[in-house]
Amino acid sequence: MKKLFIITGEYSGDKHAADVVREIKKLNPEIEIEAVGGKNLEQAGVKLFCDHSKMSAMGFNFGIIFNHIMLGEKIAKYLHDKYKPDMVLLTDYGGFNLNLSKVISKFGFKIYYYIPPQIWASRKWRLNTVKKNINKVLTIFPFESEMYKKIGVDVEFVGHPLLNQMPPKTDKTIFFKNNNLDTSKKLISIFPGSRTFEIKNLLKLFLDSARIIKSKNENVQFILCQAPNIKDELIYPLTDKYKDLNIKIMKNKNYELLSVSDALILASGTVALEAALYQTPMIISYRGPWFLYIIYLLVRSIKRVCLPNIILNQDIVPEILQTKAKPDVIASNILKIIEDEKYNSDMKTSLSKVKEILHTKGAAHKAAEIIVNDI
Repeated sequence: MKKLFIITGEYSGDKHAADVVREIKKLNPEIEIEAVGGKNLEQAGVKLFCDHSKMSAMGFNFGIIFNHIMLGEKIAKYLHDKYKPDMVLLTDYGGFNLNLSKVISKFGFKIYYYIPPQIWASRKWRLNTVKKNINKVLTIFPFESEMYKKIGVDVEFVGHPLLNQMPPKTDKTIFFKNNNLDTSKKLISIFPGSRTFEIKNLLKLFLDSARIIKSKNENVQFILCQAPNIKDELIYPLTDKYKDLNIKIMKNKNYELLSVSDALILASGTVALEAALYQTPMIISYRGPWFLYIIYLLVRSIKRVCLPNIILNQDIVPEILQTKAKPDVIASNILKIIEDEKYNSDMKTSLSKVKEILHTKGAAHKAAEIIVNDI
């Protein structure tokens, strides 16, 4: 019986890996699978070597670093001495998985990487680690594949898992009715991020922008998307100062808001890709501590930060970053989206190409096919 061992480090990787496992079991239910993972992999019928919940605590904390080192040694020993898999599938969680690959690559079994770290964005020197220790990379962006091919890494583009996970567009009329929204006004949704420091750095900026937008165009309404992990006390004391905007605050409505909004104010991240797949016009804006921004400038590999722009290799979505991140700049860009019909239409047309580029028959299915055939 062939054996597969999967290593994830946080919720998203666990979810994506679980989708791959379900497809593997359809193709070859005889493959034995164990993993470092979470509830998604467990629900997919995978025996967990250990739960990864403690791994996803991020930060420059010596306790976390020590735990990672000890866990890495524990995994390596188990793989070498006892489980002896035919293949290890690393999934996402680049820092931990790349370091572990340096150890387990000496053991003789195949090592594949699904959803590799974003080396194309920063710290390009990590390519050497991949080339030396990974047998095959399964990428979710086509431009990643080209990067790996240039240095001689065995690579295959499988598509982006989001395409098969995102729900269809929400019916706008029904959503507006159910949430007491005015059908005669444009809906602008604000996504200030899912981390505490993002809320502290971006929420006031975005609300000031909203105030300028409303002062110049009364035919607008706003919804603030609050990430479920962000506490109310971080949001409401500030939004209470903007009662003139009548902002509705919603939780767990990400996909609905991304699909029914007329324009979006977003912090940078995967949310921009999700918005692009719904072809919703947007701007992205980000502002953080200067020392972090300087570090980012030193390690970045490309100048663009918005995924739709990177995928299209064009400046389609305005990127309003750091010193440029000012309320009047954000406001003027949003007003252009909702008032300039040609600009709005052109952005939607460009965003529609993102889905075309990423489209495959299903990332999880294609990854599973490759794994089953190669194992």
